[in-house]
Order: sequence, then C-alpha cells, then structure tokens
Amino acid sequence: MDLAYLRAHPEHLPTFLTHQRIRETPVSGGDICAASRLTLDDGHSVFAKTWPEHASRQRPDHFFATEAAGLRWLRKAGAVAVPEVIVALPDLLALEWVDPGEPSSEAAERFGRELAALHRAGAPAFGADWPGFIGALPADNTPDEGPWSRWFAERRLVPYLRMSIDNGALGPAEQALVEQVATRTGHLGGDEPPARVHGDLWPGNVLWGADDRAWLVDPAAHGGHRETDLAQLALFGGAPHLDRILAAYQEVWPLTDGWRERVPLHQLHLMLVHTALFGSAYRDAVAHTARAALSGRGRATVDG
Repeated sequence: MDLAYLRAHPEHLPTFLTHQRIRETPVSGGDICAASRLTLDDGHSVFAKTWPEHASRQRPDHFFATEAAGLRWLRKAGAVAVPEVIVALPDLLALEWVDPGEPSSEAAERFGRELAALHRAGAPAFGADWPGFIGALPADNTPDEGPWSRWFAERRLVPYLRMSIDNGALGPAEQALVEQVATRTGHLGGDEPPARVHGDLWPGNVLWGADDRAWLVDPAAHGGHRETDLAQLALFGGAPHLDRILAAYQEVWPLTDGWRERVPLHQLHLMLVHTALFGSAYRDAVAHTARAALSGRGRATVDG
C-alpha cells in the first residue's frame, strides 16, 4: 500500500493493519487515543489514531468524524498549517505525517500571523455543523447566532460545571464561583462575531514541525471567540515564545481593549473540562481561574 492507493481506498486501511501489511510504530497520541506511525510501501508515513481496545469508556459516535471535519474546516482557511485528513473511518483516523522539530522565535511569529488569519476566516455562527467533542466529552455545537457571552456561558461553562458537580470534582464553593462567572459573561467579556477557532488550543495541541512551522492538531473546531484560543495557549506553562506569537498576532489583527483581563474567563472552559474528565485534582485551578475572571486581574494561567 502506498499513499496514492491509501487516498483512493481509505476503507482498506484496517484490513492492511489487521494482517500486518503495514509497519506500525507506536507514538505519543495524547490522553484519549492510541496513536502510531504507519510507514507505507513508498516510504511515506501517516499518523493514525484509534480508540484504545481496553479504554474505560466506549468510543462516542462520530468521534473521529468530528475531528476530521474540524481539521478540514481549519485547513480550508488556508492560513495555519493543519495536517491533511487521509482516512476518516468510524474507528480510525489517519493524517498527514508531520516530522517534529524545535520551536523557534521565527516559527512562533509566523504562527501568530497565521493564527490571526485563521480566526479572521470566520464562521457562520457560534458552534458548528457537526457534533462537538472536547477530549472525550461531548460539546454542544448547535449553531447559535449569539451573542458570544451568552453562548459561552450556556454551551461552554454550565455543561462542564454540571458534569464536574455530578462526578464530585467540584463542591458548593466552586459551583457558586463558576455560576457567578456564567451570569456575568456579558459584563466581563468583549463580544465579537464568531471566529474560526481551534477550540482546544493548549500548548500540547501545537506541533512544532521540522519545516519551522507550527501545526494545529487535535482540534475541537467551531465558531467561537478568538481570545479563547489565545488564552488557552497560555495554559500549562504556556506555548514556547508565547510573547512572540501574541505580538505577531496583534500586528495582523489587534485584540480589543481589555483582552488581558479576559484571559481567565476564556481559560475557565478548559479548567472545567479537566474537572469533568479527570476529577478533583483540578478543583483549585477552577476556583483560582473563576476568581481571576471575576476580579478582572487577568493572566490566570495554570501550570502543570
């Protein structure tokens, strides 16, 4: 099997894998899926993701189809580097292989400019035309005209707060803080028309390639607020050369006044996703981020 054959007959890939007709090498694939590098007969490689056989939860319907739709939508903007979707099947996703490299200040500046162009490509509404996921959790992507502040509270804060309460990760004190943020998003936050966003842009979902470009992977793509992507880049130690990314972004599409103070508001979504997925280990992070959002201090980044 070569790359041309695979593009023409993507449905044959599982059979070739089952009969060990393709060299398969495990690689790092994140917290949810099993990942591998598949080396084809013509020397090309592809990156493949599957749902782990012994996972604690079943693969949600449309899981890989959603990721494929998001990647194609981001790639269609012709702005930032996004791997080509080669195979999208219910149980398997195969993407263009990207040789990893080291982050550089030049690549960071290019990424900042390209990310601004991606966001500027826009979206017809908040949400998307496909079912949403963030990690393994569902995300309500029902298209909505907004405003963003209401949509964000209803679709990106409250659902994950409820999940985090139900699983015992958050208690009454944290619930009260997040609910206060949710009721005040209209006052806290810089409504804008929907941008074309990655949606889960913590630094681990930026792949720095050997071609000296930053590639976007593992999206939860939808129409959202551009500040959300930028705020998520500052989480968990921050993306390399984040200051250069932001400066280059600002040259292309300046952010509106008060964006630094709104960083915790945008970060709160991923913090709630973490308590919903991983439990009480992120309880303090949720409380800290919610308090920072309410105070308008900004920069409530989370390390670890």
